[in-house]
Amino acid sequence: MLEARGIIIVLLAAVVGAFSGAAVTAMSAFVQGMHWLLFDVPTGGRLSSMFSLSHPLQAAMPAVGGLLLGLSIIWLRKRKFRTPIDPIEANALYGGRMSLTDTFIIAGQTMLSSGFGASVGLEAGYTQVGGGFGSRLARFFRMKRNDVRILVGAGAAGAIAAAFDAPLTGAFYGFELIIGIYSIANVAPVMTAAICATLVTGWLGGAPFPLELGAVPELTASQYLPFLALGLIAGGISIAIMYLVAAVERGLTRLSIDSSLRPFLGGCAVGLLGLVTPQVLSSGHGALHREFAMNYGLTVIASVFLLKIAASVISLGSGFRGGLFFASLLLGALLGKIFAAVILAIAPGSGIDPAVAAVVGMSSMAVGIIGGPLTMAFLALESTGDLTLTGVVLAAAIMTSILVRETFGYSFSTWRFHLRGETIRSAQDVGWMRSLTVGLMMRKDVRTITATTTVAEFRQQVPLGSSQRVIAVDGEGRYIGMIIVSDAYGDQPDSASTVLTLARFGDSVLVPSMNVQSAAETFHRAGAEELAVVDDFENRKVVGLLTEGHLLRRYAEELDKARRDLSGEG
Repeated sequence: MLEARGIIIVLLAAVVGAFSGAAVTAMSAFVQGMHWLLFDVPTGGRLSSMFSLSHPLQAAMPAVGGLLLGLSIIWLRKRKFRTPIDPIEANALYGGRMSLTDTFIIAGQTMLSSGFGASVGLEAGYTQVGGGFGSRLARFFRMKRNDVRILVGAGAAGAIAAAFDAPLTGAFYGFELIIGIYSIANVAPVMTAAICATLVTGWLGGAPFPLELGAVPELTASQYLPFLALGLIAGGISIAIMYLVAAVERGLTRLSIDSSLRPFLGGCAVGLLGLVTPQVLSSGHGALHREFAMNYGLTVIASVFLLKIAASVISLGSGFRGGLFFASLLLGALLGKIFAAVILAIAPGSGIDPAVAAVVGMSSMAVGIIGGPLTMAFLALESTGDLTLTGVVLAAAIMTSILVRETFGYSFSTWRFHLRGETIRSAQDVGWMRSLTVGLMMRKDVRTITATTTVAEFRQQVPLGSSQRVIAVDGEGRYIGMIIVSDAYGDQPDSASTVLTLARFGDSVLVPSMNVQSAAETFHRAGAEELAVVDDFENRKVVGLLTEGHLLRRYAEELDKARRDLSGEG
């Protein structure tokens, strides 16, 4: 096994970053080529910056893309492909192990969705490719679990850095969202990957992030409070958008519409919205550029805001592949301008600048949906170069983060996991907890006794001090309850009664497949210091015993080992 510490992992991260930069440039160029071919977008232009579609038939393109996506779903279903694993899930549950097959599927479906005009971003595909390559390279050299996770984070960091021409943004995306923690051991490889990706993208001629503010007025302390309120508003709308996506999915499920047909129906709806304004189509790079470059009226901005929410919710809820990263930036910028217009109408002397409000709203909405307040603060800093503005952005983003965390508890990615039945809330490594099961920790040498045994007979068979506990079973060996030996020698039990009267915790048992977290919760609910382990909840045949003290010791040992791996010790 390669001990990937220090310079070795930094060099590999540089390779991963360079690959991520090249992949992002290629994927972006491919989608731009599709827009040129399908929507007559001029060279160097953006689909969402068009004032109208060149021909009404172009509104059918999202439906065509949905049809092709549906065919791919049928093809994958016939070959029994499992649900692809993205970098967050891989790092949280599988030690960074990602499949290249998953990578190709997600990247291909994302480019197909965005290329045909569905209102989704490419960032999910970017990070999948970068993280997947990092995982494959790490496993090729047989790295440790934590080193694999670092290179997955480095690949995703490089992808975001390349997409936005912002190495600090990419690096903190890797720290906050993909690795799940910032540590000294992570800094060098992740930053190296982000810088290399940015350099490669620039060398290949990748388009920079379209954010041009011009002169920003001086901010005063009195303006912080309105911007903090904007952060809270953005957080509330972020939660509503995530619920809306889930509602569309549930609605299509209740209508018994097959998953392969849903993208086509969603594409029809998105195409109709695109007839109203192409700004709702694809990721929205061009639309964001227009919002910062031009001053539209409140009615126009509010209309685009609502239409973009509808297009994004329908696209994702109907099964198009992609994410809400860039959509959240556009929606936040629109929200910021709406907020500024309302404040200026109410209090003309407030001095709220619409462009500043757009940046604050952009970052806050992205934090609410994607997460990562430091990531978005660095995006504002690298995009505008204004440190004072970045401070306001960070303050508002923190308010958004607190609101979403305390009232909702998920980002968009982890919310989708929750809908699938997963319990992860971040990319922090909890996979080792799942592998530490009751079956590995239990004692198999358990003493049992038939529940019909009298207390007097029990005293004869189990002398005081010979054992602390005995498990009572029925005639077929099924679990009845736990007998604490000292209870049989007290003054209360009638020696002629059966030990069934002494049995405790009859409704609380463990099964071998339970992980340490589930077992600890069972101990807490039961208020027990030891519990029987049965083969399954239906048969209840006793196979072992586990004490709470042993479980907590093993948990502490594994947690300490995980921390040492993270810090590079041992």
